[in-house]
Amino acid sequence: MQKTDTPKILIVNDDPASLFALASLLSRWAEDNGCAVLTARSGEEALRQVLQHEFAVILLDVNMPGMDGFETAEAIHSRPRSAAIPIIFITAYLADEMHRLKGYEKGAVDYLFTPVIPQMLQAKVGVFVAMARKTLELQSHAEALRTRTLELSALNERLEQEKREREAAVLQNRAKDEFLAMLGHELRNPLSAISSAATLIGLEGVSPESARRAQHIIGRQCQHLSHIVDDLLDLGRVMSGKILLERKRFDLSALLATCMETLSATGRTRDYTVRLESAPAWVDADPTRVEQIIINLLDNAFKYTAPGGVVEIAAGVDGGDALLEVRDSGVGIAPELLPHVFDVFVQGESSLDRAQGGMGIGLALVHQLVGLHDGSIAAFSDGAGKGSRFVLRLPEARAPSAAPAPSTALADAAQADCCALIVEDNEDGREMMVMLLDSFGIRVLQAADGAAGLEAACTHLPDIALVDLGLPGMDGYEVARRLRATPATRGMRLVALTGYGLYEDQQRALQAGFDLHLVKPVPPERLREVIASCRKAPVIG
Repeated sequence: MQKTDTPKILIVNDDPASLFALASLLSRWAEDNGCAVLTARSGEEALRQVLQHEFAVILLDVNMPGMDGFETAEAIHSRPRSAAIPIIFITAYLADEMHRLKGYEKGAVDYLFTPVIPQMLQAKVGVFVAMARKTLELQSHAEALRTRTLELSALNERLEQEKREREAAVLQNRAKDEFLAMLGHELRNPLSAISSAATLIGLEGVSPESARRAQHIIGRQCQHLSHIVDDLLDLGRVMSGKILLERKRFDLSALLATCMETLSATGRTRDYTVRLESAPAWVDADPTRVEQIIINLLDNAFKYTAPGGVVEIAAGVDGGDALLEVRDSGVGIAPELLPHVFDVFVQGESSLDRAQGGMGIGLALVHQLVGLHDGSIAAFSDGAGKGSRFVLRLPEARAPSAAPAPSTALADAAQADCCALIVEDNEDGREMMVMLLDSFGIRVLQAADGAAGLEAACTHLPDIALVDLGLPGMDGYEVARRLRATPATRGMRLVALTGYGLYEDQQRALQAGFDLHLVKPVPPERLREVIASCRKAPVIG
């Protein structure tokens, strides 16, 4: 049925003259009172009108052929949507009590007898029109109230959402502030140790043993600084989708053994009881990134376990997955923190006596790197003080067939016959690189800028050139382009040295003509590998 703000009156009569007379009696009154009058000449037509409109009142003739007034009234009131419409029966004779009772049983509210007195007709109809108008007003108010309620609900939801976002922003800002404070603390500690060790080496009368110890400290703290910077940069790269994996098949248990040797060599495991169980578990993954994952998980276990505690590591195969599990007896993870341990900048409660400190990015980086490998990482803990357990799963790969080990004699021979050119504007960095390569038995040339490096390369034709990209004047990219354009140096092995390690940085270096892209600081063993292989083979390192 159509709804409208104009009350409607339906007149039903099979006699055209009677229908016209009744409509005429109500038309002027209806116009003055803002009503509309509709007519029907049968019960069936009346039912069709009721389906299309809402009526304030129906004037229904009792005596109609076919469907009479009683049957029409019963049909109208049998439908839920029209059951409440008032019906006034119109009859040409004075109904007896039984007749009236039947009418009321069929839903009539009143009777009018012909000839109809206009004033009585208008008075009775007016009552129901007024009621209908009030009903329409109430419906309008109710609709407006519903609309306003929906608007207020939507507004309240927006306010609640803004409140949640503000609270999240406050927490995130607080976490970032704490992270920056922790970053300053983490950077100052190794810098302080490096500065003190360097000062000690320069003092007169320092024993060789003390000098060696100071050098060892400098090396270890430089590795720690490099680890911090790598984690920061890698996390940003992973979250922005700028890390591409260099996959190959390798044994996860063998990589775990290498990581444990590294931690043991640096004294990281000295104060703990370490239990290691491993079995071959081959994966198709990026070994450098998986090593980061393992080191971060192990470092997290030692970091949050007091000296004298127990760290258990297991590797193997479980249900088609390569599995690595790290369990510790440390401080554990509070229930409210457990769901957020892999979020950025989240860490346990900080304290001055905590074993090693930390910035809250290691596990976030682990989670991102594991996701890139289509693996999973889960954390478990029974609560504060009850230790924690981390379970890493990576898709298992088929073990490759055995391959002969490379000949170290050939590598040493290639290295001994190699002449290297170092182009680096940082004097200290250049000097240390020269000393390092000289200790490998390599003939070394050096230049402090791009023009001098280009001249040295064309004059001496070294086997390999290690070129810093951020050179003054002529940068490293231009040096590479010119060397590749010169016939005498076109086949020279070119290695880019830079502090920028994004994928686009690597691609730009390769496009300029470099064979290899290395990110500072370059580990000595990595440099030895590069020097030992003086052949042109484009690689991203």
